[in-house]
Amino acid sequence: MLAAQTAPEHFSEVTWRQGSKGPMTSRFTVLTIRPAGKQSLAAAQTAGGGRNRWDGVLPARTLLVEWPHVQDTPTGYWISNLPATTPVADLVRWAKMRWRIEHDYRELKHGLGLDHFEGRTWRGWHHHVTLVTAAQAFLTLRRLDPKAHTPA
Repeated sequence: MLAAQTAPEHFSEVTWRQGSKGPMTSRFTVLTIRPAGKQSLAAAQTAGGGRNRWDGVLPARTLLVEWPHVQDTPTGYWISNLPATTPVADLVRWAKMRWRIEHDYRELKHGLGLDHFEGRTWRGWHHHVTLVTAAQAFLTLRRLDPKAHTPA
């Protein structure tokens, strides 16, 4: 509701990366909010040192809102504890990084066997995860190396 009431001129167009069909672009705005609810209240009380030292004000958070041109209402929301002065382009890039993380996790599981461990010891599990992580790091560096030979 708050985002839908925001004037269209407060939204700026941001391109966060090159996709397979061209630049990935949408409109975004940043709002400062104070989230309510049990979790926010408990976190504020804990951060304030308990009920005795808490001043009763919930901490301000940064809300990133995505509203594409072709949609009637906003389609994406991200809450962050980064300051509102953080550049919109940075907030968008970090919010949209989820695809990369999910892609890497899928590669870890299916391509490198992260979920194939059947041992019973902490040492064995730790060894397995370390090797899978090292293989992932190697593949990532190979993918990012502009001089790496790619098979035809």
